[in-house]
Amino acid sequence: MNISELITAHETAVRMGSFFGVLILMAVWEVLAPRRASTVSKIVRWGNNLGLVVFNSVLLRLVFPTAAVGVTIFASEHSWGLLNYVQLPSVAAVAISIVVMDFVIYVQHILMHTIPALWRLHRVHHADLDYDFTTGVRFHPLEIIVSMLIKFSAILILGPPVIAVLMFEVILNAMSMFNHGNVKLPAFLDRNLRLLIVTPDMHRIHHSVEEDESNQNFGFNLSLWDRFFGTYRKQPRAGHEEMVVGIQNYRGLRDVTSIQGLLLLPFRNKPDELTVDHHKSP
Repeated sequence: MNISELITAHETAVRMGSFFGVLILMAVWEVLAPRRASTVSKIVRWGNNLGLVVFNSVLLRLVFPTAAVGVTIFASEHSWGLLNYVQLPSVAAVAISIVVMDFVIYVQHILMHTIPALWRLHRVHHADLDYDFTTGVRFHPLEIIVSMLIKFSAILILGPPVIAVLMFEVILNAMSMFNHGNVKLPAFLDRNLRLLIVTPDMHRIHHSVEEDESNQNFGFNLSLWDRFFGTYRKQPRAGHEEMVVGIQNYRGLRDVTSIQGLLLLPFRNKPDELTVDHHKSP
């Protein structure tokens, strides 16, 4: 059994094991040492946010029977993608692939905020009234489908090694839950980790109701993109304990906490969201 076959055979186990491992770790961490006080019942939010994950997982399996790893194997077998034409050491190819795909996610995130149709989908993620690890997995199914199509396109163009894509998928899920965590890191640790990766305090600013704060800190894993492209903000004005998260015009519990409300949210309008430019004010 070659490496591709081995990864394919165990892909689901690796992804599910890492997902639930990080999920349990973050849930325990948040209960024992929360960064902010909750404003909505955890049972309500966790139930609906995680219920949306289950719904999305079933839908994705139906729409895309072949996941990212399968697309990667297809690209490799047909010699599609830049890295299939360049001889690089395996470690270098994996590292380059992860960094490039990380950049693609950064650009995708900015597009979600700047293209009105995409913002309609992405605001399901931002409309959460609290901020914790479940926010990191709370996405509208149509956004998930768009994200998968972008990811497939990146894989076909780049031609990354299969192991790199599996590693990236694991990192993507783990870091999304980590940097959305309602946890507090010691100041010196947060400061040093930010030199390389996105921390909870860094990304929380992106979920502020304030426009100039929510249009900053788009990275999900590597922090260098925000620093390099000028979208980095160090701290929120009101401080992390007092800052308000969510979207100013979407504060109704039924709209932003129930699965039905979340699925319908992209198709609802608020008076000042009828203009094309309002997507800049998440």
